[in-house]
Amino acid sequence: MSSIRSFLLNRLVFVIPQLFGILMIAFFLVKTIPGDPAVLMLGPNATDASVAALRTKLGLDQSVVQQFWIFVTNLAKGDLGTSWQTTRPVLEDLFQRFPATLELVTFGLLSAILIGIPMGLASALKLGIWGKISNTYGLIVGALPDFWLGLVMIFVFYTLLQWAPAPFGRIDMIVIPPATVTGSMVLDSLIAGNWEALVSALQHLLLPALTLGIVASGPIQRMTQSMVESTLDAGFSRYQVISGLPTQMVVKNALKNALPSIITIISVLYGYLLGGAVLVETVFSWGGAGQYAVQGVLNSDIFPVLGFVLFASIFSLLVYFIVDVLYFLIDPRAGS
Repeated sequence: MSSIRSFLLNRLVFVIPQLFGILMIAFFLVKTIPGDPAVLMLGPNATDASVAALRTKLGLDQSVVQQFWIFVTNLAKGDLGTSWQTTRPVLEDLFQRFPATLELVTFGLLSAILIGIPMGLASALKLGIWGKISNTYGLIVGALPDFWLGLVMIFVFYTLLQWAPAPFGRIDMIVIPPATVTGSMVLDSLIAGNWEALVSALQHLLLPALTLGIVASGPIQRMTQSMVESTLDAGFSRYQVISGLPTQMVVKNALKNALPSIITIISVLYGYLLGGAVLVETVFSWGGAGQYAVQGVLNSDIFPVLGFVLFASIFSLLVYFIVDVLYFLIDPRAGS
């Protein structure tokens, strides 16, 4: 019990410094974005006096270091600032929008797993033409920009084939959305028993989730292929083959031994997909936290950007922490 407590404390003690470092880097990078928020808020016809007064009110007349200290001080009080685009507290905006991003990222990761692991096995086992296709697939998807693939998806499945709904939002405008419980349109539709909304939500989710999944399946495919190949080449796998163990069982044991490495890359991709969702949300007008952050960058509205960075960092660190704990429970030597 004491070893688990010590392991948890050793991991948690680094969380605050990591978040502080991420926020500091993000703050100074965001401050390099051209454009004066005061001018953008007041418009081109504003007088110099009104612009100067607003800059003073927003603290923009102070040094960047002082502005960062004010931001950190307010953050400690639970205040992420106010977005001048929505005129609402950023914390409220993010609580409203972040579930949509998590829904997209989660379904994107599930599709990546369903594509990547079978492809990796086909490559590792050299299953004839399927093995060659899997190898080629792994090379191609690793070079595909997610926003470009999203545009291709829209052009093919919406414009040409007209199989997919219009890439605007998370549900058809003529469909009554379910009452918000979790923030996930799919889960809320299931909870409400609103099957029309569920079908519409899944139709709108398919293309953006598949876009993220195809791009993210490349690393999973390569990791699965590499680990299964190395496991099959190990002495114990050769002994299983010589002993007459069925090939299916040998492959199953090899995949089981490769799972820790596959789980690691999946956990890393979960956090990575939050960044990928930023552009994919914009392409599909998803309305999540990623699109909210992009609008903040385009309009020099820094607080939505910093809020998104904070939420994404906390989520990523939480995922990594859970994976570390699972590793420790499986093998206590991992914490040494």
